Amino acid sequence: MKSSEIRKTFLDFFKGKEHQIVPSAPMVIKNDPTLMFTNAGMNQFKDIFLGNTVAKSNRISDTQKCLRVSGKHNDLEEVGHDTYHHTMFEMLGNWSFGDYFKKEAIHWAWELLTEVFKIDPEYLYVTVFGGDKGDKLDIDMEAYNFWKEIIPEDRILYGSKKDNFWEMGETGPCGPCSEIHVDIRTAEEKAKVSGKDLVNMDHPEVIEIWNLVFIEYNRMADGKLVPLPAKHIDTGMGFERLCMVLQGVRSNYDTDVFQPLLQKIASISGFEYGKDEEKDIAMRVIADHLRAVSFAICDGQLPSNNGAGYVIRRILRRAIRYGFTFLDFKEAFIYKLVDLLTNEMGVYFKELVSQKTLIEKVIHEEEQSFLRTLAQGIKKFEAYIENQNNDKKIIDGSFAFELFDTYGFPIDLTQLMAREQNWEVDMEGFNKGLQQQKDRSRKAANVETGDWTYLMDADTKTEFVGYNSQEAISHIIRYRKVTAKKKAFFEVVLDKTPFYAESGGQVGDSGYLELDGKKYKVVDTKKDNNLSVHILPELPENAEGEFKAVINAQNRLLTTNNHSATHLLHAALQQVLGSHVEQKGSLVNPDRLRFDFSHFSKMTAEEIRKVEQIVNKKIRENVTTQVYNNIAIEKAKTMGAMALFGEKYGEFVRVVEFDPEYSVELCGGTHVGSTGQIGLIKIIAEGAIAAGVRRIEAITAEKAEEYVNTQIDTLGEIKANLKGVKDPVKALKDLQEQNNKLQKQIDAFKKQEVQNIKNTLNASKEDINGINCIIAKVNLDAAGAKDLAFALKAQVENLYLVLGYANDGKAGLTVVVSDNLTEKLKAGAIIREISKEIRGGGGGQDHFATAGGKNPDGLDKALAIAKGFAE
Repeated sequence: MKSSEIRKTFLDFFKGKEHQIVPSAPMVIKNDPTLMFTNAGMNQFKDIFLGNTVAKSNRISDTQKCLRVSGKHNDLEEVGHDTYHHTMFEMLGNWSFGDYFKKEAIHWAWELLTEVFKIDPEYLYVTVFGGDKGDKLDIDMEAYNFWKEIIPEDRILYGSKKDNFWEMGETGPCGPCSEIHVDIRTAEEKAKVSGKDLVNMDHPEVIEIWNLVFIEYNRMADGKLVPLPAKHIDTGMGFERLCMVLQGVRSNYDTDVFQPLLQKIASISGFEYGKDEEKDIAMRVIADHLRAVSFAICDGQLPSNNGAGYVIRRILRRAIRYGFTFLDFKEAFIYKLVDLLTNEMGVYFKELVSQKTLIEKVIHEEEQSFLRTLAQGIKKFEAYIENQNNDKKIIDGSFAFELFDTYGFPIDLTQLMAREQNWEVDMEGFNKGLQQQKDRSRKAANVETGDWTYLMDADTKTEFVGYNSQEAISHIIRYRKVTAKKKAFFEVVLDKTPFYAESGGQVGDSGYLELDGKKYKVVDTKKDNNLSVHILPELPENAEGEFKAVINAQNRLLTTNNHSATHLLHAALQQVLGSHVEQKGSLVNPDRLRFDFSHFSKMTAEEIRKVEQIVNKKIRENVTTQVYNNIAIEKAKTMGAMALFGEKYGEFVRVVEFDPEYSVELCGGTHVGSTGQIGLIKIIAEGAIAAGVRRIEAITAEKAEEYVNTQIDTLGEIKANLKGVKDPVKALKDLQEQNNKLQKQIDAFKKQEVQNIKNTLNASKEDINGINCIIAKVNLDAAGAKDLAFALKAQVENLYLVLGYANDGKAGLTVVVSDNLTEKLKAGAIIREISKEIRGGGGGQDHFATAGGKNPDGLDKALAIAKGFAE
């Protein structure tokens, strides 16, 4: 079966078991501080397991895009080196939320694998949880008994807590699991060693293919397990591994999921895949990482220097480096593979098709940038080797770490370059630097979160009333204490709230909770696993009381203006620049708005002005805002509502419309009643933030008015200083031109002055022990002294030159030594000694050094000491 048929067969099977088939959630996660990326199929259903959201269907199935490159699940270093680990992979899964449990999950898994996919039952082994004394848990005999109905008992193995007890994280829903393993070795190999002896032993051909998780406990912050009120099923099967088994090959990379990409890489590089293991590994790394980076960009995550963007940049740079080192790619090449990836996977994942141009441009620019960085790092490495007087030929660990940290060199590349020079790397020193970096990161991210304290039923949901009201009478449902960087605060969930929780680019509301006349400040409101969490520095003494919850109305008003303006701006950009414009990110707060969008060239002044004109026209039209709540997503799309790639939408959505012919978007944010409230928009900046992505910053309402008035005041001041000229722009240009002419005259005078001083000093040079000494004070600045020094060095042989100068109450010294004298006189050593007299410091090389200080009165003594070195 082809991979596309395998995916379809899986989904059709569970559709036949009354499961709702849902699309993959974005691979890049938003509004969850505990996860950067979707690393398992269950992530998009986390809120259901936590009890924060009610499942729309009790039975669900899908294929989920996953990424495992950080935290507990980190497969990055194995990728390419073995046959079955990947960064980005598809997880086929089926879920039951309080519906069926172990029996159905086990029987259906067996039915699909053996009866539908026709995998020989003799190739399969299963594991069940073998119990754990620490958690006071017995063997999962319930699962064992269901398995023995369909598989011989000698194929049912007991697994440890590590292998057969699944946990979401430090806390949260968890439970025992059953893994299904498949043995795809040859008959001869199976005859020598039983497959059951190789289960969970990291054998590349005896591998886990499907994990059936039985979620029935909640792990508390103190480590205790509490039974959940409803039991759930969460299964995950590696799509790529399944393809390997069904296509009768020994490696995921030999399936039709990867082979087209590998053959394309081989063709571009000129090396045949399957002939050289080192080059094969490089090709596998590139093919795998291309998928991860492309899907991440689709989901709105561009490479950057922090957070999730840093992880994506690291993956891409790893692929570039493998191509550079092992396949001799010295120019950008990965972007050329995007077209093939789109053809292969775009049939199911439509986002690849619509985002193809953006993906190519982002990858291309990142490749070019990193190849330049690699070249710089290699030069730095070569200079290090050349300048070392090191008989042991050992590269210092701190230098190896600098290459890693600053230039993105993986340590194995440094080791490879070292071996080529017959050197070794001090790995102990490198690992010390790496550990210090990890310790700093861990310290910066150190957050301790307590368990929730419930004051109302755990199933109570928050009612958001903030679209229509600025205050509400509220009760606390639950709260918990959080400590971050040694500062404690409280997260509070209310039953009714006017506070908008940060999402969709709009910042969260601030304000206060009031009880018995005392106000408790709310400094922010965040989304956390679908909860609206209010951040309070202080917990009310009577947490069970009835509060008045009040938002900062002025901040909300300004934020709302800016949010509505982003919608108007988006539509105007599409009108002016074209339909390819898509939102790639936004920030909306009381002071300004920031809007990131796909576009491939700098906007002209005329385009910016045209966009402003269109938006301001819509503002003056005072268009009434239409909001449609709980609209079926398919109906919303027929209304023309724009959905943003990388955003997760439910079955029902909220649509915000400013004129059905102008702007219709899916949005959960707060908006003006009519556009006239925005008053005015003014674009204050436009620039690039990544390949194919531009950023506009703009202000509205009072901020825009202040900006315009400031510009008018500035222009008025310029006119006043130009004393009534009719054309201030022409007058300024004339002044600039006049200034440039005068500056050229000054530069010419300075050059002549330096020439005159040079002639005078050359004539006054003193022969001391065969050395031409020129030691003098000059009326120049540091730049002039440097020019003079090098002019004299070029003219005078055997030169030892020391110049002193003073400007604006500060002193300076310059020392130059002819190259043939640097064994006797070292400029750097001399400057360190004589600069003490001017109460300063400096340094340099053996032939040239400079210093600055605070004591011009010390120049004479400094020059006398300098002369002593020659004598």
